[in-house]
Amino acid sequence: GSPITTEERRLRDKKHLNYITAARLPPLHHSPAKLLSIEESIAIQIQQKEAYEEMQAKLAAQKLAERLNIKMLRFQPEGEASMQYREVRDED
Repeated sequence: GSPITTEERRLRDKKHLNYITAARLPPLHHSPAKLLSIEESIAIQIQQKEAYEEMQAKLAAQKLAERLNIKMLRFQPEGEASMQYREVRDED
């Protein structure tokens, strides 16, 4: 046979791969990785750690409230129900 170029060989191998499998690489949705300075990396890690700890604290508070069966209701002292007993009526 005649020798084939690398481009032809690559195309032939790609066609063969398409023949044996339907698997495809997912499209790249994000930009490629970029280099960060140490300072930027530390700042991002600290920010992520604080966000993670805040989320963990909220989750722990929610679980504790569920365990203790605590209901958080809105308190409105100036609402309609609190004014009913304060209504002043003339006896005349």
